[in-house]
Amino acid sequence: MGKILITGAGGQLGSELTAALADKFGGATIIATDINENAKDKFDYCTFEVLDVLDNNRLVELIDKYEVSEVYHLAAILSAVGEKNPLFTWKLNMDSLLNVLELGKAGKIEKIYWPSSIAVFGKNTPADNTPQDCVMDPTTVYGISKLAGERWCAYYFEKYGVDVRSLRYPGLIGYKSAAGGGTTDYAVDIFRAAIEGEEFECFLAEDMYLPMMYMPDAIKATLDLMQAPKEDISIRSSYNVSAVSFSPKEIYSELLKYYPDFKIKYNPDFRQEIAASWPDSIDDTRARLDWDWQHNYDMSKMAKDILDHLTN
Repeated sequence: MGKILITGAGGQLGSELTAALADKFGGATIIATDINENAKDKFDYCTFEVLDVLDNNRLVELIDKYEVSEVYHLAAILSAVGEKNPLFTWKLNMDSLLNVLELGKAGKIEKIYWPSSIAVFGKNTPADNTPQDCVMDPTTVYGISKLAGERWCAYYFEKYGVDVRSLRYPGLIGYKSAAGGGTTDYAVDIFRAAIEGEEFECFLAEDMYLPMMYMPDAIKATLDLMQAPKEDISIRSSYNVSAVSFSPKEIYSELLKYYPDFKIKYNPDFRQEIAASWPDSIDDTRARLDWDWQHNYDMSKMAKDILDHLTN
C-alpha cells in the first residue's frame, strides 16, 4: 500500500488514530500533518509536515511527494468553538473536505476517511435509539457542516466512485490529550478534576444524556471501517456508531467510587442548548451488520481504564 496522510493529527482524535495507524502499518508509512508546527513533538515515530488544510496546493504537494494513497481528513473546528466564528468554521470544515474529495475524484487518493458527528442531528430527530436515516436539523454550524459533508461524501461516491468512508462519532473520551472544544468535553475534563482533588464545574445539566465512546473503541471502529471490503460498505454518507450513553450525574457517581470526596457543581452554559438538540442514544445496527462493529467499553470499564492510566 501507499502512504497514509492524516490531517489534524495533533488533535484529540488525531493523536491517537495516527499512533494506531503507525502501529498497524509501520511509522514509515505515516505522514502526520497539522497547522500547529509544535504538534511535531508528538510524532517522533513518523513523518510530520505542517499543513493548513485550506492550502490545497500544499496538500497536493505532500500527496505527490510521499505518494499518498489514503487520507484521514480529521482537521475541523468543533461544535462549541465553532459557534464563536461560524463563517470561518463553515469555510474550514467544508472547503477542506471538498479539496480532499476532489483529489479522490482526480485519482490522486485511493481511499478517504472523514469523520462526521452526532451533531448532524437536531431537535426534531428521534432522541432514543436514533436511527441511521431520520430527520437531521442541526443547530450548530459544526453540525450543519457535518451534514453537508455527509451529502458531499455520498455524492462523490455515487457520481465519481470515490471510496470515501465515514462515522458519526458520539462524544469521544480519551486521556492521552486535551479535548478540542466540543460539547461533550466535560466527560474528558471531569477525570482530571477528580484526580487533582478539584471541584468540577460542569457546563451541562446533571441529567443531560448523550451518546459517548471511549477513544480505543473510536479507533477500533475507524480501523474496522477502513479495512472492510468495499462491497460491504452500504452507507457512503456516514455510519451511526454507538457504545454507551450516560449523563454527567452518572459519570460523577462512577468517579465517587474512587474519589468519595469529589465535588461537582452544575452551571449549564450555551453548550447545554447544543447538547439538548442531540440524541440520548444511537441505533448503529447498520454498522454492526455491514462490517461487524462491536464496542468493548461500557462506562465502568472505561472509567477504570482511564484512572488506571492517569494515576499510574
